[in-house]
Amino acid sequence: MRATLRVLYGDTDAMGQAYYGNYMRWFEVGRAEWFRSLGTSYRRLEEDGIFLPVIEAHCRYFKPAFYDDVLEIETRFRFSGPARLRFDYTITRNGTNERLAEGYTVHVCVDAERRVLKPPPALRSLLEAGRND
Repeated sequence: MRATLRVLYGDTDAMGQAYYGNYMRWFEVGRAEWFRSLGTSYRRLEEDGIFLPVIEAHCRYFKPAFYDDVLEIETRFRFSGPARLRFDYTITRNGTNERLAEGYTVHVCVDAERRVLKPPPALRSLLEAGRND
């Protein structure tokens, strides 16, 4: 699944390039759009009492993004354990194959009391539908 966004002026630092911390926000954009492409959202999951906190995150930077660049965020999903979900991301400059960054986030499935649980059947089948490992 691919999401597109434009780098805002406020996303850049004094050197005119995108601040490194924004890449984690952009990973979140990719993940949120991945869920939307499957017909749900984080809000819907949370309304159903399912939460997916990040327990691990990594980003490797290759080239900077700059103000007004249009970025593509490719998001892929795979299971990383019985209650762990892993999303992998690649950020490229739109219209090119120029890889700017890649990384991943690992999430654990928890209930409203923050108890770890295996994904409930409805979520599991949704995740299976979007899986690409």
